[in-house]
Amino acid sequence: MARELLIEADGGSRGNPGQSGSGAVVMDPLTGEILAEIGLYGGIASNNVAEYKAMIAGVRRALEIDPDAELHIRMDSKLVVEQMSGRWKIKHPDMADLAAEARELLTGTPVKFEWIPRLDNSRADKLANLAMDLRADFGS
Repeated sequence: MARELLIEADGGSRGNPGQSGSGAVVMDPLTGEILAEIGLYGGIASNNVAEYKAMIAGVRRALEIDPDAELHIRMDSKLVVEQMSGRWKIKHPDMADLAAEARELLTGTPVKFEWIPRLDNSRADKLANLAMDLRADFGS
């Protein structure tokens, strides 16, 4: 049975578009251990672009930790969750490109997307805001 990894991801933009940041946390859902924390500064971008970049960064790191893992991705972005689940169409070219990048990265990986309330996504939100504050990338 494959190991499951939990990814919490969030992105934000101050101005939308404005200064943006993305944050992702990779955890072991059985123990709650945080395996990685990532913050990415995105320059001027929309909130939705930052959300996608957060999710992609979390997936990349999770697959570095265990290429055979099953992924459970939790986000407070209903747009990204619904688009990546195939229930909503992607009309914006930037979103389509990022969704295609994510789908390619996820090829062959069992994945489940889950929408969560913003208050339940505070770890990833904190990392996204720190990336915006520092205007820098960081992570483990």
